[in-house]
Amino acid sequence: MGTGKHRAVSPRRTRMGSMVVAGAVPVVLTLVGTGSAGAEPGHYRPADSSGHLVPVADEVVPTAGTEAAGQSDGSAQWPGAEAPNVRPYEGVRIPDDILSSLQWARPAPTSDYLAPVEALHAPAPVAPVPPIAPPPGALRFGDVQVDSPEWLPREQAIQINDGSASAEANLATFLDSVGMERTRSDRVAGQTLGAAAIGAAAGAAFASPFALIGAGVGGAMGLAIGAPFAPIGLAAAPLGAAYGFALMAAPLAGIGAGIGAGIGAAAALSAPPRALGPAPEALATAPEAGHPKSAAGTPVTG
Repeated sequence: MGTGKHRAVSPRRTRMGSMVVAGAVPVVLTLVGTGSAGAEPGHYRPADSSGHLVPVADEVVPTAGTEAAGQSDGSAQWPGAEAPNVRPYEGVRIPDDILSSLQWARPAPTSDYLAPVEALHAPAPVAPVPPIAPPPGALRFGDVQVDSPEWLPREQAIQINDGSASAEANLATFLDSVGMERTRSDRVAGQTLGAAAIGAAAGAAFASPFALIGAGVGGAMGLAIGAPFAPIGLAAAPLGAAYGFALMAAPLAGIGAGIGAGIGAAAALSAPPRALGPAPEALATAPEAGHPKSAAGTPVTG
């Protein structure tokens, strides 16, 4: 009984292979010609009438002894070229449970102090604000944090966190450029982005019934268009469904994000300031004077 090693090649496969080779040969010859024209002339040496290579200037011709030594110790092997433009990426080791790749991220700011909004001016050059690192295993949208769902791949989760943190940092940098103090610009940027995420989710949830209708219509249209080209054309059905869903959900999600961002920014700008320590008059006044104190002895100002 045969093992199949000498099975005859089908004529169809032979014709297909011939077509591939016939189409690839001109491309390869063109690339070889281009590479030969741009190659370094030192890689080519003339030969005499007997076929031996003629040494050129500034070239060391290895002798039989050196060739034998190179082959014996394994130092001269083919292929021996190294891949160009390969550099080790040396950065801070980010823990595996942190869904971020931003090397210069900073910890989340504390909320025990909030500066007032004052002395604003036209935008001026300032140092870029570093992004804020997300907590372990979470997606962070400004001051809103949610656990990363299990169905979301790690790389996509990192991309989402990096984009959100970069947008928040860019907004905080702009607020710094107009004279806003760091704690206030952090508050405004974080609350704006967080409220925008909540608004987008609310808009998408509100649009879900219409989005399902759009997905059904889009899927039906895609199936009708792709059916004559089956089986490849059947892929138009899920594409049409996704397009119909996004066509209905994206506008309302965008509207919700805009409304949420406006509400979040207004709330952050109007938040009362919080001082670092007790007021100056409280230091010179006895506790029985009637100043409200917190457990730590600090006046409650916000």
